[in-house]
Amino acid sequence: MVDSVSYPGQRLGLPAEGSGSIVGFGRRLAALVIDWAAALLIASIFVGEDVWTGAGAGLWAPLFVLLVERTLLDGLLGYSIGRRVLSIAVVRLDGRRPVGIPRAFVRSLLLCLAVPALINDQDRRGLHDLTAGTAVVHA
Repeated sequence: MVDSVSYPGQRLGLPAEGSGSIVGFGRRLAALVIDWAAALLIASIFVGEDVWTGAGAGLWAPLFVLLVERTLLDGLLGYSIGRRVLSIAVVRLDGRRPVGIPRAFVRSLLLCLAVPALINDQDRRGLHDLTAGTAVVHA
């Protein structure tokens, strides 16, 4: 039997549009680009120009900063820098807020592996969201 779902998030009890509705891939990607730019800038403060050349610690420093940024901000506030700019947030499916550090860490770690974020279900939730029990919604 095939589920008759008319919009992403319907199976989760989320609205079709407006606040609380599932965010599309484009906005999620734009938020990630903003967060990556912030991670590069922050890492360059600590590592210097190696961040821009990819030499030494500059190769992994931005990814580490992204992991820490998203873990702390998503876990404590429900949004990263990029998501705040774009008015989107990470929420728990059980309705409790904030997401919490452990869930945000698992989610962020899987995001840093890239592949889990590229595999999505019909509700536009990547493997990192499925594992953490979260969704990215319009704030």
